[in-house]
Amino acid sequence: MPNSRLLWPTREELRQRYELMDRMMETRGVDVLAALRVDGGLAFIEARAKCRYCQHEGVCRHWLASEGQRGPADFCPNAAFFKSLIES
Repeated sequence: MPNSRLLWPTREELRQRYELMDRMMETRGVDVLAALRVDGGLAFIEARAKCRYCQHEGVCRHWLASEGQRGPADFCPNAAFFKSLIES
């Protein structure tokens, strides 16, 4: 049986992933305060959890680093959430 503790991100990995989420929200033009109000904050907590365990960290970093080459961030598990906040 595999050790489930290997699946849990370290503190440093969490910090880096949350930083990526913050940068993604800023890049996409998401109003953080509006995000915190959706479903009484539960949607934001869910988005953080999705980011915490996301398997696309490298793709995310590359997407954020590619200035001027940004298309939709379809790889992002929070793409629909971010898009809903941009459109509202």
